[in-house]
Amino acid sequence: MLIRIPAVLDSDALQQAQALLAQASWEHGRKTAGVQAALVKNNEQLASGSEAARSLQVLILGALERNTTFFSAALPKRVLPPMFNRYSGAANTYGNHVDQAIRYTPGSGQRVRTDLSCTLFLAEPADYEGGELVIADTYGEQRVKLAAGDMVLYPGTSVHRVEPVTRGARLASFFWIESMVRSDEQRRLLFEMDQALMRLRAEQGECEAAVALTGTYHNLLRMWADT
Repeated sequence: MLIRIPAVLDSDALQQAQALLAQASWEHGRKTAGVQAALVKNNEQLASGSEAARSLQVLILGALERNTTFFSAALPKRVLPPMFNRYSGAANTYGNHVDQAIRYTPGSGQRVRTDLSCTLFLAEPADYEGGELVIADTYGEQRVKLAAGDMVLYPGTSVHRVEPVTRGARLASFFWIESMVRSDEQRRLLFEMDQALMRLRAEQGECEAAVALTGTYHNLLRMWADT
């Protein structure tokens, strides 16, 4: 399931992020790729321990904590620190690959299962040509190119790529989530139920049906969640 979440960063946060990225130093993205991905990865990244990266991580993690749609869709148990990439010039593409199933939190070494992959777009689509994130899912390939500040969530099991950028620079943050609910199907059912409940409560208030369905939602979450 692909979920697009608009305006994860508001305009002030987005400007702050773009200013930090404009002053940052970049290194080749192949440095953090696995053996297979390194064959097709040709982009640039911020060093994860750099001052700019740390400031951006605080900014983005704070925005995620305030975003109810993100919580409903991801049901996050652990979120790896966001990373940042740039596609431009000769370093402009990333071929088909699948993200590693297990990654390690920098510093602590804690293992994190990558149930969900996330891309938060940080450049406006008009500022670059190409650069679509192409994700293979149940319904075929989905081509994603969102407004700056918007984010897409998709299963970490998906084959995906970034098309070549032929003009300008594509800036984005990417990171992974271990969800409390491991199954993509169960997570999708909970998300759809939660969204329907929100609409029911907005239209009819805390009616008897809304209370009953809220109980069912939480009982399913209680049954499926691993905290």
